[in-house]
Amino acid sequence: MVPSYYLRYFYAHDEVVRETRTKPSRAAEVADMERRLLALYADPALDEKPALLSQRGGAYYSEAAVDLAAALLRGAGSRHQVVNTLNNGTLPFLPDDAVIEVQATVGPKGATPLPVASVDPLFSGLMASVTTYEDLALEAALHGGRDRVFRASSPTR
Repeated sequence: MVPSYYLRYFYAHDEVVRETRTKPSRAAEVADMERRLLALYADPALDEKPALLSQRGGAYYSEAAVDLAAALLRGAGSRHQVVNTLNNGTLPFLPDDAVIEVQATVGPKGATPLPVASVDPLFSGLMASVTTYEDLALEAALHGGRDRVFRASSPTR
């Protein structure tokens, strides 16, 4: 199990940096697409989905958001969804109050994580380290202090 696409930023750092230096940022690409899409939408004769829209990404986010809201509010929609929720023992190597992204049963009482397969020690170590960094960075942001900032940014913590 690879816990996140974003691990490539840790394990393929140099390659990712090279990629980002050779092309516009995703934000710049999306802003350009939005500008072109808005120009297309200004045409009252447009009566079909522009092909450019398929390059935009996020095609089903609105459907997922409505489905999640229906499950949370009325118990309707999909019972199992991928959500961010408190760990509460789901991943034993993380604190209970860590926020994790997992498949969960969702209903009016909230989200209950489904059991997950054992995580390879290589990934669990990295996940624990990233969680610690996030906690320390939050402490530094909330309370300030040079020592907190350095501790959060230290690779050895």
